[in-house]
Amino acid sequence: MLEKAKLFLQESRQELRRVNWPTREETVRYTVFVIVLSLVFAAFLGALDFIFMQALERTLVL
Repeated sequence: MLEKAKLFLQESRQELRRVNWPTREETVRYTVFVIVLSLVFAAFLGALDFIFMQALERTLVL
C-alpha cells in the first residue's frame, strides 16, 4: 500500500514537470478578462432584473 502511494506521488511529480504552465502575464490577463466578463454579465442580469421588476410592478398596479 505504501509503495503504491509512493509510486503515485513520483508519477504525479513527473507529470507536473511536463505541464506547460502559463506565464505570469498570461495569468494576469486571463484573470482580468474573467473579472471583467463577470462584471459585464452581472450588470446585464441586473438590468434585466430591473426591467422585469418594473414591468411586473406596473402590471400588478394597474
